[in-house]
Amino acid sequence: MKPLLAAVAAIFFLCPPASAHAEAGPGIEQRVAYAEAERANADPSGTGIAASASPAHTSWVMVSAVLVLFMTLPGLVLFYGGLVRQKNVLSMAAMCLGVAALVTILWWAAGYSLVFGCNFAAEGAPAWAAAIAPFLGGTEHFFLRGVGSEPNTSYAYWIPQSVFCVFQLTFAIITAVLVFGASAERMKFSAVMLFTALWLFLVYIPLAHMVWGSTGLLNGVWNAGSAVPAIDFAGGMVVEMASGYSALVLCLVLGRRAGFGKEPMMPHSMVLVAVGTGILWVGWYGFNAGSALAADSIAANAFLTTTLAAAVASFVWPAIEFVRRGKPSVLGFCSGAVAGLVGITPACGFVTAGGAILVGAAAGAGAYLACTSLKSVFGYDDTLDVFGIHGVCGTIGLILTGLLASTAANPNLLGTVAESNGLAAAVQNGSLWWVQLKAIGITLLIVVPGTSVVALAVRTTIGMRPSEEVEAQGLDVNDHGEEGYTVNG
Repeated sequence: MKPLLAAVAAIFFLCPPASAHAEAGPGIEQRVAYAEAERANADPSGTGIAASASPAHTSWVMVSAVLVLFMTLPGLVLFYGGLVRQKNVLSMAAMCLGVAALVTILWWAAGYSLVFGCNFAAEGAPAWAAAIAPFLGGTEHFFLRGVGSEPNTSYAYWIPQSVFCVFQLTFAIITAVLVFGASAERMKFSAVMLFTALWLFLVYIPLAHMVWGSTGLLNGVWNAGSAVPAIDFAGGMVVEMASGYSALVLCLVLGRRAGFGKEPMMPHSMVLVAVGTGILWVGWYGFNAGSALAADSIAANAFLTTTLAAAVASFVWPAIEFVRRGKPSVLGFCSGAVAGLVGITPACGFVTAGGAILVGAAAGAGAYLACTSLKSVFGYDDTLDVFGIHGVCGTIGLILTGLLASTAANPNLLGTVAESNGLAAAVQNGSLWWVQLKAIGITLLIVVPGTSVVALAVRTTIGMRPSEEVEAQGLDVNDHGEEGYTVNG
């Protein structure tokens, strides 16, 4: 009994408290401030506790990345596949899968670093690096070196950089895939792959850094040194204008499909198109609300505005059809929904519900006119109306973002960075629309010449179009040795 009592006494009375041997941890006030910063998706550096991955925010961005990839695989596989003729349905699937694989490899090797790195602007960097910092990020993350579980606080305080990297990868994938909707049914698979590799480095990567990079020329919300403090929440310039105007250039360089305007080229399965549209609409919540990079009030606003704009545009397009032709088409509902989603993409995190209604109405009507009247007047063969929907509605959305952006939707419009680069002043004095127009012009200066160079280089080296005989037979059998539909026994 005595040994037992001695042991108890030693534990409770003789051993010094643990705090005497260990340094005191963060106090209750620091912990509360840190928790508040996490809840608000704010910078926790003032709390004295280093930023680390938040389970809530990380989970949402991981789900969002899955949703965006879901838009491409299987969303665009079905949407694009249903819109083409039966003999080319598998060529759309192969294009989506092939581009996704290739872009992922290039993103790992250099793409992520060139967009979201920052050592070109680091202190002590050579003059040539500092000069290109507004257009390219850096080399520190080549082969995803240093991209792990810790946040990259230049972009997000509460999610691992590895998750941020994958989320942004899914944007690069779908942007590259969208371009080839204009060249559907008449571009060799080998040409698609070479075009993708060159276009990613010459067009997408510089533009993505300019708009979203921490040292980007057009990043008004997060770069205090931005020369043109524009705003683009989820990709009006980076995704929609880049894909839409590149698609227009590509279809002009390629020329029209054999028989265009002389024989029917109707979608072979509107059922696939409708299912693909549903997947795109659902996936777009990851695209837009996920771009808040947190499960916060700004993400919630983007969730709401995305829904409203898509619904309004999906109503406007077939309503115009009904007035003009007496019948609303399923294709009109589908095209209108995508047009609304495109139009709200740059605006979703910056406008209120009322602004989303206006964006949706403008996108639905604008896309309808572009895909019917404009296309008819100029006679270009944009197979799946990538320019008419993505290029036109992305531009409309960016302009309306400048007119309708509200601090009630996003207080970062008046943040310290916005005050430094002039964005806050532009919001307050009503001149943000002019800033947006300048950004649109710069985007076109990157996209149109860059895509032209890439298209001409591919056409000159390996050629872009199959022979007339192959085009008549279809790309499925000739490029992939398979058919989309077969009858067995």
